[in-house]
Amino acid sequence: MAACTFRSGKDSERVTTPTNSNNSNQSPTNIDSKNKNQDKGDFVVKHSTVKNSRYNEIDRQIKADKTLEKAADKLNNALMLPEDITLRTEDCGEINAFFDSNDNTVTVCYELMEHYHKMFKSVGLNEQKSYDKMNDAVRFAFLHEIGHALIYNYKLPITGNEEDAADRCSSFINIEQLGDEGVRAVLAAADAFNIEAKQGTVDKRSMADEHLLQEQRFYNSLCMLYGSDSSKYDYFVEDGYLPEARAVRCPTEYERTVESWVQLLAPWQKK
Repeated sequence: MAACTFRSGKDSERVTTPTNSNNSNQSPTNIDSKNKNQDKGDFVVKHSTVKNSRYNEIDRQIKADKTLEKAADKLNNALMLPEDITLRTEDCGEINAFFDSNDNTVTVCYELMEHYHKMFKSVGLNEQKSYDKMNDAVRFAFLHEIGHALIYNYKLPITGNEEDAADRCSSFINIEQLGDEGVRAVLAAADAFNIEAKQGTVDKRSMADEHLLQEQRFYNSLCMLYGSDSSKYDYFVEDGYLPEARAVRCPTEYERTVESWVQLLAPWQKK
């Protein structure tokens, strides 16, 4: 199973700007400037030297396409930050993507990209389709880690499973903000979860893991899409991908997810 990790540092070692709880009933544009959250940071990109020559080409493509720089620009145009969050891709020695609060970094490992590419090829997709699906699935994973970073930096209240909250944050941003590109990302992630579920085994370790089972992440991803437009995605139910008993609740589930993230991010959104 592809990993996704929140690596936590000590809260006492970090200083962040607190949210303005005394003005929770006011919109961000009406909060007094003295009490308003201040924009003290940016999403910044840091490129590292590739250690494994196997990833030289993908590293070259990411740098040439300015993939991280484009993502950082979009995020910086939308959100204020209490301090910098660094975005990077690198070879990590493991299949992973993670947010590390010790240095406030979001890292997507080349091993994860390679894993997705091989996985999609293993189910019969050609080279180009596997590459495209890999990019889409990685976009979902990247925004999942951004979710962890926002939860940590904004000190957001999460009453349930944080990994599930990060998944829903990724789905929210992809579906609500990125249009067709974002929808492809959620669909690719659902495909990846489904393939991994079929290729893996459920044991004590996976049951005890903080992540939901891949089967659950598959159905949750479909539910978010179906909930966003039940007419457009009615084939999920008709073709048997999403059980009808779950599907009938997905519009409300999606609406609550959107309302929650809109409210949580509102104090930090730029005008």
